Amino acid sequence: MRLLERKNDDEFTLTKDIIDNIPDYAILSHTWGADSEEVTFKDLMDGTGRNKAGYDKIWFCGEQARRDGLRYFWVDSCCIDKSSSAVLSEAIISMFRWYHNSVKYYVYLADVSRPPLDANGESTQIFWESTFRKSKWFTRGWTLQELLAPASVDFYSKD
Repeated sequence: MRLLERKNDDEFTLTKDIIDNIPDYAILSHTWGADSEEVTFKDLMDGTGRNKAGYDKIWFCGEQARRDGLRYFWVDSCCIDKSSSAVLSEAIISMFRWYHNSVKYYVYLADVSRPPLDANGESTQIFWESTFRKSKWFTRGWTLQELLAPASVDFYSKD
């Protein structure tokens, strides 16, 4: 398992493959954008990808992990070397265990916004619930195991 490690200067780097003594970590669950928008393993190895739309999700996860007292986090789009069929196969087989063993599990709902405020400055719960239930995240194939494996799941909107 390769993790992203948050450095003191708000930067993060990819760890070497950790087999034993895996540190506490958070996981980010998200919907994927176009291939050209997602930060990949290769991007991280090359030091590129900051200008891709998917970078914001990774930064969010690192920042939320820091707030939760964690130094390490995992994001499937960039922590798995998908150019290696052996690595990809091992990751697919291991994901349920990785989800289960995570200390924090964040779901980033890119298509859900904070509810608008009414005239009294309060949010309308009905709007938020409707948008939440229609999120693309719930239509993905991995969603069921991602809801079952972790001890708890924290949902976050795009803003």
